[in-house]
Amino acid sequence: MSENSLNDFDPKVRQLTLREELDNAEFPEPGSFVNAHAHTFFSFNYKGYSPSRFALEAKRQGLEMGGIVDFDVLDGLEEFWEASRLLDLKACVGIESRVFVPEFADRVINSPGEPGISYHMGTGFTSVDIPEEAQAFLDGMRGTSEQRNRAMLERVNAFLDPLALDYEQDVLPLTPKGNATERHLCLAYARKAAREYADESSLRAFWADKLGVAPGDLKDLPDGRGMTDLIRAKTMKKGGAGYVQPDSGSFPQMSEMNEFVLKCDALPTFTWLDGTSEGEQAIEELIEVGRASGAVVFNVIPDRNYTPGVPDQKLTNLLEIVRITEDLGLPLLGGTEMNSPGQKFVDDFSSAELAPLHPVFLRGSRILHAHSTLQKLGGMGYLSEWAVDQFSDVFQKNSFYEEFGEVFSPRADQALGDRIGSGQSSAEVLALARQAMSEFS
Repeated sequence: MSENSLNDFDPKVRQLTLREELDNAEFPEPGSFVNAHAHTFFSFNYKGYSPSRFALEAKRQGLEMGGIVDFDVLDGLEEFWEASRLLDLKACVGIESRVFVPEFADRVINSPGEPGISYHMGTGFTSVDIPEEAQAFLDGMRGTSEQRNRAMLERVNAFLDPLALDYEQDVLPLTPKGNATERHLCLAYARKAAREYADESSLRAFWADKLGVAPGDLKDLPDGRGMTDLIRAKTMKKGGAGYVQPDSGSFPQMSEMNEFVLKCDALPTFTWLDGTSEGEQAIEELIEVGRASGAVVFNVIPDRNYTPGVPDQKLTNLLEIVRITEDLGLPLLGGTEMNSPGQKFVDDFSSAELAPLHPVFLRGSRILHAHSTLQKLGGMGYLSEWAVDQFSDVFQKNSFYEEFGEVFSPRADQALGDRIGSGQSSAEVLALARQAMSEFS
């Protein structure tokens, strides 16, 4: 099978292909760079990467840790967990959605133009075998997302007439388990237009007329980043024909999503755009709101928070949010998303801007890898009763999980899982982790 089979929609094909790749693979020694926030094709990855393909590329590029995050689903969890074990890759799995924050109802947070709406996450999921009430919430997120998509498609179809998509025929084939996003819709429109307007001049004329731009200004035809971003901006974002301003009932409240994440033994997680909105300028207030219902981790996309070689306001804001998370003991995760063409596979942590922050992102990734491992093996994750009993404060707890995350990797999972239990102290668990690793050195 070819390497592209790792992105096949058939999970058996992906599994077989990964094992074939491993038979002849030679990987570099892991470095210390991390990408703990990459979307897969279960929501949208611009390269079409499956969880297995992302895990393999992370190993090939010498990442210490890789993490996947998909919108509204945990469909990639089991595959990524299995792939990371096969590859001896430190890993974590998350979910992202949008929530409503009543306390910020009149302030834009990190969803541009949408007061009260915030992108929000849970990280450190280790199983899809979750409580019934949590499953109901998860099913609701998927269902609500599809309803929004179908309603948007109807509005955009009317605007782009005679170009029209059929959700089942044009959109769902782009995603393996039916979880389409706005980016899938944009790609489907771009590809269908290219089929119906076969010559470039006709295609340019169609899009110029519908989107209100000069034909010569259209970039990346037929379905590259410039084109799909333009379709999204002109039809699906604020001011576009398919856009409907969300209200307080459009999404669950942050506290409700946090409750769901906690029921899954995972970690409710804040997200950050760039610090320029009114809501993010009051980030300490927002953090207190979120912590009241259980949020304990913070996520930043580093690459959109600085301009290489320019000490601008974005970098100032980034340095400030890192300081705040450090002061509060909130583990910090970062990654590149990979859900828009042109995004890097991994952030340049050797750059002048990110190098000083590299230890903070590395520490957060190690903590999440440690949480995920210990929760999976012994129910001893970051928010477990065992952790509550072991640590007097969050800084002591972070120090333990960071050290465990540094010394332990998945190849010793079975050896450690047979030895640890909640009756042991944190020092004993660390000693057992080192012993297990020594047996595989």
